[in-house]
Amino acid sequence: MRRTMGAVEIAFFTVAAAGPLLVVAGFAPLSFMIGGVGTVGAQMVAGIVLLVFAVGLTRMALRIRNSGAFYAYIGQGIGRPIGGGAAFLALAAYALITVGQIGAVGAFAVGPIQDFTGLEVPWLVCSLMALLLVAALGHRQISLSAKVLGLALLTEAGILLVLAVPVLAQGGAEGLDLSGFEPNSIFPGTGAGAMFAIVFGAFIGFESTAIYSEEAKDPARTLPRAVYLAVGFLAIFYTFMAWVLVVAFGKSNIQEAATADPVGLVFTAIEQYVGHPAAVVAETLLITSAFASVLAFHNTATRYIFTLGREGLLPKPLAQVHPVHRSPFVASRTLAIFALLVILVLATLNADPYLEVFLLLVAPGVLAVIALQALCSVAIVVFFNRNKDSHELTRWSTLVAPAVSFVALTAAVWLIATNFEYFSGRTGLMNWVLLSIVPIAFVIGLARTLLMRKQHPEQYKELTQTKVY
Repeated sequence: MRRTMGAVEIAFFTVAAAGPLLVVAGFAPLSFMIGGVGTVGAQMVAGIVLLVFAVGLTRMALRIRNSGAFYAYIGQGIGRPIGGGAAFLALAAYALITVGQIGAVGAFAVGPIQDFTGLEVPWLVCSLMALLLVAALGHRQISLSAKVLGLALLTEAGILLVLAVPVLAQGGAEGLDLSGFEPNSIFPGTGAGAMFAIVFGAFIGFESTAIYSEEAKDPARTLPRAVYLAVGFLAIFYTFMAWVLVVAFGKSNIQEAATADPVGLVFTAIEQYVGHPAAVVAETLLITSAFASVLAFHNTATRYIFTLGREGLLPKPLAQVHPVHRSPFVASRTLAIFALLVILVLATLNADPYLEVFLLLVAPGVLAVIALQALCSVAIVVFFNRNKDSHELTRWSTLVAPAVSFVALTAAVWLIATNFEYFSGRTGLMNWVLLSIVPIAFVIGLARTLLMRKQHPEQYKELTQTKVY
């Protein structure tokens, strides 16, 4: 595939995947409900942990340039069978998140369309239109998608910064309070685990920077810049906007306001401090934020399908590259068809687009990605311990940083699994079914890799070896 992507373009993909407006308007209120002002500092802590993880990730990405990212890193670090399990887990995670986000686009689009036109358009129609556009962009050259994502990202970040200016200028409800950065607020005891589970989930998507290593211009400089741009921006932006919301409603009122109206918390603040027209614009931009996230995750899942097809773990035709656009068009088309079938089935079952399409599909995907990050941290330590001839590397980047990130990310996995109801909105059997997706996907990949080792040993030896530097 063509090496056309610069650091900013890759960063656009990863930041858009996280969906800043979607996170601030959707995730932050849930965190405020549980942890109150501590959400501000929790965002900062999560950002620091992921920046530490990025230290080892960037070193690995420079030495193993493979669109399979986690698959290749874990496979070369821990072993090909574990890498195969990681590959199928990553594919399942990103595919589920993609389909779930398509449901979110439909859910968010219904209201504004009715307000502007008076028409009651079913969510399914809105979701299918979004899917059609995603499929068209996925078929074309990657730089076109990057331009679309860049525009969406700038507009959604812009409307949130428009809120920040009057809030800070007026001093908010109770002044420019900084208590959200105090340790006793960040770690309040009861509810801290659930709060951190939600906060870590808000960063999902940044790790996809490594997936574009085969399409990056001058990867040695582009990839590290893209990773640090993405994680740094998200950490600063999320922390800053959480603090702005605390200032807007006041330290003593933020938790109560979030509990009373979690969906409308951000839009209420925008209407109060900026005006009704800005609130309407923000609600509309929430649609584009969700769409940008769909497009970014679609491209991520597509590259896993492409890589597994190229490696032989999935059918070889999935690795075809378009002769003109140089895009993995068969993989993109396959994912679009899968998403179409899932959305149609769920719509036939009268599923709610937000509660039963978005939440139920995204929740296990979030858990899977953070588990992969923890596993990748182990792989980084093992890989560089085995390859000690690597130049210009320090123990900080190859041992300390990945070890610290492993401990922190493992804790995040535990917090998410034990507080899963805050993600899924469900309890009991449904949660166990959703949680089971993670080990089942991993075992399927593990079994497929072991089968290849038995039936095609020569092909098995080539796994994860594509473009090793």
